[in-house]
Amino acid sequence: MNISAVVLSFNSIRHIRSCIDSLVSALSLMPGPNEIWVVENGSTDGSVAALRDLEHSYPKTLRVIYSPKNLGTTVSRNLALRRVTGRQVLVMDSDAMVSAGVLAHLSVLLDENPRFGIVVPRLEYADGRFQLSVDTFPTLPRKLQRLVGLREIEAAAVVPSEIVEVDYAISALWLFRRSLLERVGLLDERIFYSPEDVDFCLRVWQAGFSVAYDPTVSAVHDAQELSRGAKLNGFAFKHLKGLLYLFTKHHYCLGLKRLYKRIGMRQEGRG
Repeated sequence: MNISAVVLSFNSIRHIRSCIDSLVSALSLMPGPNEIWVVENGSTDGSVAALRDLEHSYPKTLRVIYSPKNLGTTVSRNLALRRVTGRQVLVMDSDAMVSAGVLAHLSVLLDENPRFGIVVPRLEYADGRFQLSVDTFPTLPRKLQRLVGLREIEAAAVVPSEIVEVDYAISALWLFRRSLLERVGLLDERIFYSPEDVDFCLRVWQAGFSVAYDPTVSAVHDAQELSRGAKLNGFAFKHLKGLLYLFTKHHYCLGLKRLYKRIGMRQEGRG
């Protein structure tokens, strides 16, 4: 198996058909065989019926794991990550879409750079706006800044013109070697919903790899934004709980200097 895609679906009726249709199309133009695993996370909006139709449309490619309840982002994704057989693993949200050209580019980038643990493209909102999908590891001051001014941060961001190594990338669209899971492990299931992506990327760095951001290629992430920005809802509180767990697990909160030193990351140009 060449590429295994893992897609997480929760109340994704607006996006799931276009996500899977475009993903099947992209994978059909890649060396194969390839596979798609979808974890249906207890949706109540018609996503289950849509996925059953898609299973009939793509019986050789698509496999769906149905959960009767929302298991969060870690337990659910791990259900599929334990089953993947591909040489490379594509982790996607159901509201993301990637073209064959971008996927092929990332796959070659990963093959040609053994130092890169995860490779990611520039992400854009559906209307073409830049999306802040990579950042320094979150600290309490940085999270407060993002909470009150995410749109302003995105509007003022200067996008690099070449590949750069970043602290972390959101898990809306990752590509990595399946062998990375043997070095890093699965997602930390003590985190229900975010920042499991930060924790995983941090462990990638600890294992001697890096997270590579290629802004020369882009994909659409029509973010549902369940916890982005100043929103008080159940997902925001779960995110806060996960953030406090992250700080405790990795022994930092207000600054990054000691964290960088502890995991052997260069500090120049970092927060």
